[in-house]
Amino acid sequence: MLHDDLLSDAQGLAEGIVALRRAIHAEPELGLQTPKTRDKVRAALAGLPLDWREGPSTTGLVATLKGGGGGCRRVLLRGDMDALPMPEETGLPFASTVPGAMHACGHDTHTAMLVGAAQLLCARAGELAGDVQFMFQPGEEGWHGARFMLEDGLIDPLPDAAFALHVMPNAPHGIVGGRAGPLLAAADQLEICITGAGGHASMPHQTLDPVPIACEIVLAIQAMVTRRFNAHDPVVVTITRLDAGSAHNVIADRAVLRGTMRSLSPAHRAQLHDAVRQLAGGIAAAHGLIAEVTIIEGFPVTICDERAVTFGEMVATQLWGGEAFLRMPDPIMGAEDFSYVLEQVPGAMFFLGVAHQGDDSSQCCGIHSTRMMVDESVMPRGAALLAALGQQFLAEGFA
Repeated sequence: MLHDDLLSDAQGLAEGIVALRRAIHAEPELGLQTPKTRDKVRAALAGLPLDWREGPSTTGLVATLKGGGGGCRRVLLRGDMDALPMPEETGLPFASTVPGAMHACGHDTHTAMLVGAAQLLCARAGELAGDVQFMFQPGEEGWHGARFMLEDGLIDPLPDAAFALHVMPNAPHGIVGGRAGPLLAAADQLEICITGAGGHASMPHQTLDPVPIACEIVLAIQAMVTRRFNAHDPVVVTITRLDAGSAHNVIADRAVLRGTMRSLSPAHRAQLHDAVRQLAGGIAAAHGLIAEVTIIEGFPVTICDERAVTFGEMVATQLWGGEAFLRMPDPIMGAEDFSYVLEQVPGAMFFLGVAHQGDDSSQCCGIHSTRMMVDESVMPRGAALLAALGQQFLAEGFA
């Protein structure tokens, strides 16, 4: 069972958790190398009984706490550390001091809450029935940081379960959400280069104009999505850029389409790649042009284990009652590189609502907004949840 004093102890850490979040927020770092954030984490956990591991590919950290209560289970708790390449427009006194960088996805809060969870569990180390791995991961925003940390052997041997928590600024204050199966989508970048033959815009019959072919491909993709894929296992293809030409009276030699492809199953992901190549190549060939398709694979589908979600629901309701947990009816088509961990370890990611108490959460700025805000009073709740997930899994497993 959970310690009765876990919530009060987490609240006692609130000042430190919030101060760490603000310090990280003010100095956001991008990509796989986040040394300032790493150093803040190390300083916040200095002197605690943790074994630290770092690898060559990133500044990621794995801190292991060995429990003294017997048992052989191992559980991983993860927080990500990197920011986004975008300006901040919150007006906060601790707003980003780095031009063009902002913690607009809540990774500053994830790291601070995981530090709080580590402090809570270190205080209970003698009672823990196994080991806890605290994974502080950079490079989540498209950099595949979790994959690199796995490849570097920082999580070897693999744990028996893994959990992560992600804030949601446009979800009700304090609510915990999750779902079994696909939670977040696979995300791949798409580029289609249509090559023709340019010329004067007044004489299109003497050219092979790639622009109408590009437009035809865009429209055909929409029909392909609705006619070749089961709506109960959805895919999304969004073309966000069409680049061609340099003047109003010049037909370009080529047009380039760029966009994103999202899918919720490995099977549909592979089928989508093949279908886009077939469609673009066929349309271009029908008009005497060539279409070259380039797909840059992003993160896999984030798939949550049913046992882990049920376990998380049980822990959240033990902490705060039956209204604390929301079973999400649908996946979100965003992507997460915690998916790499969940490909190898049973576990789950949960969302934590951080809208201010009393606000209409649906009207709050969402993640990746330049004006995203967090109610910091929710953060001890997140630290307590992470600690409780780790503590109770070591004691009971998924049973």
